Amino acid sequence: MITVFDALIVSLWAAVTALGARRGLGGAVWGVLGLAVCFLVNLLAPGGVVGMVLALLLGLGAVLAARRLIREPLSEPWHLFVGGLGGFVLGAVLVGTLALGFPIQTVGDVRRYPSGELPPLLYYAVYNSYIRQSLNGVWGPQGNLAVRTLIIPDQQRQNTASR
Repeated sequence: MITVFDALIVSLWAAVTALGARRGLGGAVWGVLGLAVCFLVNLLAPGGVVGMVLALLLGLGAVLAARRLIREPLSEPWHLFVGGLGGFVLGAVLVGTLALGFPIQTVGDVRRYPSGELPPLLYYAVYNSYIRQSLNGVWGPQGNLAVRTLIIPDQQRQNTASR
């Protein structure tokens, strides 16, 4: 079922895609380097202040690199398309993170997502979300390790520590 939550995060995804297209080749570099920065920070930083500082430094380096590498980001029509792809990829990571970023409720050995302690309207919207249901495979043991590190790094660290 498609909920208001789905509509909101798909709108955000569309906005990030449009922003990438508007920036042209810069948007492509922005998307790819943004994805790389997110992955590296989630992989290397334990979280909190260290992760924030590392993300800021890597993000600043990515922006400077993009500006130096690309002098004319909109000189060809296909640059818009490539920039849109970069925004699309970065938006997909953002959507996945938002869809799987709510609290988890643990009762005994059973973990329930999202937590039943969320306000009822929010719980209903997230629980019935088509996007959230589509991403359920990320939680399981067959889920891709890189995707888990990118989208749910805190849960990935917990799973690795408990083994």
